Amino acid sequence: MKHQYKLIRSKRKSLALEISRDLEVIVRAPNRLAKRYIDSFVAKKAQWIDKHLEIAAKRRAIENKYALSPEQKEELKERARQVIPERVKYYSDLMGLVPSSIRISSAEKRFGSCSSKHRLNFSYRLMLYPDKAIDYVVVHELAHIKHLNHSRDFYKLIEKYMPDYKERARLLKDPSPKPCI
Repeated sequence: MKHQYKLIRSKRKSLALEISRDLEVIVRAPNRLAKRYIDSFVAKKAQWIDKHLEIAAKRRAIENKYALSPEQKEELKERARQVIPERVKYYSDLMGLVPSSIRISSAEKRFGSCSSKHRLNFSYRLMLYPDKAIDYVVVHELAHIKHLNHSRDFYKLIEKYMPDYKERARLLKDPSPKPCI
């Protein structure tokens, strides 16, 4: 087996993969699922695991490079509170998609999220990245108001308003974003 993993069993009905902050592969599985089936699942997901281990390692490198003091975190949060709602308003008007609320969070694993009630959340850590990357996350989360998935239609909607979205998304994987502090 290519990847070692930590197995967590519970009353769940499906298998799930996760990469921890410590770059550990975690598999969540139903209590009675055979170990050989889990091993096969992990082997089939080797490419996904490699990709996400690389992304997690880059994010960890960013965090280590930019170990932020509490003051710097507050400064980034304040900047996010000023910049992000303005960008959401701009793209919301352009796309005709209106969120029910906008919140700045301290999320570490994701840059943004959209709830089924159209509440948008953005991590203040976005402020470490170029404006083009920030705008991509804004458009990505607004697109979830119409498509609560990552379907072809979801990405077509993003591309309609941001033809270079793939290039912008790659900026979020950059191990050395611009420090805006």
